[in-house]
Amino acid sequence: MTRRMAGFLGILTLMALAVLSLFVGVIDMDPSDLFRDPEAIRLVITSRFPRTIAVIITGAVLAIAGTIMQQILRNRFVEPMTTGTGQGAALGILLATVMIPSAPLLVRMGFASGTALLASIGFLLIVRRLPPTQPLLVPLVGLVYGGLLGAAVTFVAYQYDLLQYIDVWMTGEFSGVLKGRYELLWIAALVGALTYLVADQFSIVGLGRTVSLNLGLNYTQVVLIGLVSISIVTALTVVTVGMIPFVGLVVPNIISRRFGDNLRQTLPMVAIMGAGLVLISDILGRVLRYPFEIPVGTVFGVIGAVVFLWLLYARPHHAR
Repeated sequence: MTRRMAGFLGILTLMALAVLSLFVGVIDMDPSDLFRDPEAIRLVITSRFPRTIAVIITGAVLAIAGTIMQQILRNRFVEPMTTGTGQGAALGILLATVMIPSAPLLVRMGFASGTALLASIGFLLIVRRLPPTQPLLVPLVGLVYGGLLGAAVTFVAYQYDLLQYIDVWMTGEFSGVLKGRYELLWIAALVGALTYLVADQFSIVGLGRTVSLNLGLNYTQVVLIGLVSISIVTALTVVTVGMIPFVGLVVPNIISRRFGDNLRQTLPMVAIMGAGLVLISDILGRVLRYPFEIPVGTVFGVIGAVVFLWLLYARPHHAR
């Protein structure tokens, strides 16, 4: 299957899933209700449509962020939510809550972005000291590093009686998404779209520092742009819907194995697949224990763990 055909089928599938998402939930509703019931229209505008858009944006930008991080670290087994960036964002939100309780959401987002960036830089500095012949050490160190940051978040939250408060950030779910409570994700979508403008440079960064400098690329600047983009995207998703692991891990690997590492060509496909898989997980979370909901982070965590094991043992296959 060619890239163009795969992208076309991906868009059609995503559109079909988005329509299905509008009519899945505790309140039974079918398309005909939109033409005869004003309450059905109000439900779609207030809840179902914002939720669907939030799911699509979240899946797309997390997959893009994972792709950029894998290029910067030159390792296929890392992503923001398992290497400390997501935990750093949660720590920033918590610090803003403790230090400035009345701070508006934008201020908390600023705190989260700053701490996420510091966490990403710290992990990058640690990884550079690891032997390049042991690539699996990178995700292992990332899990330990993220675990330490997560423990710090839990400790601070315990001291200030905010343990229940941080559960919202540690478990990604979309049940609380309503009109007026998800619009910050549009900033994440904009950041994700802007990364496409420097997709070629990220591809070169994936070749290593020496090769990048020999090709005339400002390696440090591009890496900094990537880390800032990852931090903003991660902070906004954690602030709005919480942490959803494995999206930035499995999606870039699947696309890379099938279509290669030319980000100019594959980044849109990464976004489409990320959005589609998270949307499938959200729909499954709504129907598996109907009328109750399973958090998307839990559903995708199970799916991601299975796919991660497959990635470890499957042979790569690139399109020619």
